[in-house]
Amino acid sequence: MFRHLFKIIWNKKKQNFLLITEMLISFLVMFAVFTMLVHFYRNYRTPMGMQYEHVWVINYNNTLKTQNKDSIMLFYEGLKQTIRSMPQVKGVSYSSGNVPFSQNTMMSGYEYNGKHINPNLCRVDKDYTNVLHIQVTEGEWFGKNDISAKARPVVINNKIKQDFFGNESPVGKFLGKDSDLKIIGVVDDTKMKGDYTDVGYWLYDKIDMDLMPWTDRILVDVTPNADAAFEGQLYKTVAGMMKDSNIEIEHLTNKLKDINYWALVPMITLSIIACFLIINVALGLFGVLWYNINKRRGEIGLRRAVGATAMSVSSQLVAEALILATFSLIIGSFFAVQFPILNVFDLPAGVYLTALLLAIVFIYVLVLICSLYPGRQAAGIYPAVALHEE
Repeated sequence: MFRHLFKIIWNKKKQNFLLITEMLISFLVMFAVFTMLVHFYRNYRTPMGMQYEHVWVINYNNTLKTQNKDSIMLFYEGLKQTIRSMPQVKGVSYSSGNVPFSQNTMMSGYEYNGKHINPNLCRVDKDYTNVLHIQVTEGEWFGKNDISAKARPVVINNKIKQDFFGNESPVGKFLGKDSDLKIIGVVDDTKMKGDYTDVGYWLYDKIDMDLMPWTDRILVDVTPNADAAFEGQLYKTVAGMMKDSNIEIEHLTNKLKDINYWALVPMITLSIIACFLIINVALGLFGVLWYNINKRRGEIGLRRAVGATAMSVSSQLVAEALILATFSLIIGSFFAVQFPILNVFDLPAGVYLTALLLAIVFIYVLVLICSLYPGRQAAGIYPAVALHEE
């Protein structure tokens, strides 16, 4: 039977070539869509690694006139204590601009044992983990007196530890050749860029007197009953101490919604394009099968006249469509498997393989649905009517 079907398909190779090309393009587009969907889903299932629901961000700009480092530190320490003393505040921490769920990015390059790394650099103070409830898994977090002239302490996230240090402990090691950055601890991975993005590499550096004038964010952990009235009180308190400074208060929950929206824009755009393409392919496939039935009414009538059942006629048309789909999937799978082999976009191989399987199933289901109705129409052709028309 299959030999007969291959012969029929080969005799109409020019017509079938366009159909195979359409299904091939559809498969590649759906492979891209499913790759993004699987990647986003895996990231979404990954734990957040921190508690952000009741954390606010105070944005400000430094307007202090003095250049004296001790005066600067005393002022900002006083501001921090004033905010911390408010009844609905549980914790306060200074941070660089790349706070959780922000679009700001600050990166730097380092090396370890010949491996190059470009982590996100986040400058924070000793209370950062208490505000966001980030767990330290190895070593320790920053303390009050851990800055020395010989080594500058840094903390890395677990992803850096796994990818660059493996099973060995990174605590006490230095990043880069002749570097003064000494790793003192490892923290849990946190999804700083939203629910749908990879955790990435994160390196935490402690804010000192030299960096304090360039710091422009305050993270405030508030109680669940903190409302708009308290937000106004917090704003007045900070604005009263920081004269002529532009003060803005944001909620991390709102920032998470915004960054998730922008993360989903490429997925939504690609899905819309894929929907239009799939609709065109479905209509084209349906039309080609319908056209084939009308062109082959004599053949179908003759088959029915010599004893072929309606089910066998319908199955033949459906099988032809599935064989054409198989040709396109074999070609498309050859290109798709290159992505995990070449490690394109640095995604896990499991993401590509899952997307490949989903795309194959989708194309087969699409072809099957589009070929069932024309197959039923072909099965309903009466032999006498078809042969009389011939």
